[in-house]
Amino acid sequence: MVYRKPGTLLPIEGDILRVIASNGQRGAHGFAVAKDLAGDGRAKALLSHGTLYKALDRLRTRGLLSAEWEEAEAAESAGRPRRKVYWVTSAGAKVLADAALVQPGFHAGESPA
Repeated sequence: MVYRKPGTLLPIEGDILRVIASNGQRGAHGFAVAKDLAGDGRAKALLSHGTLYKALDRLRTRGLLSAEWEEAEAAESAGRPRRKVYWVTSAGAKVLADAALVQPGFHAGESPA
């Protein structure tokens, strides 16, 4: 098993944080993140959706992302399953800023209360 220094991000984790951060207050669900990564040519690092969802869970567990299930009515009216929506937390925004992964002046989207 490969260990990494605490507090470091894998490249795919940095990409995921950037994609979600770019959506601001809207946040992003997993499939939208996967589409964005694939469209940007970063899909090579994303071996499967399982890899993506494991990374999302690691980022959420570390407090870099928050997540909430969307309202059931929204999914029902769209004729699809409910989606879990992710937002970059203030801790995630700090990690992004410290890693110089975003431009100055970035403000993380907050999850709706």
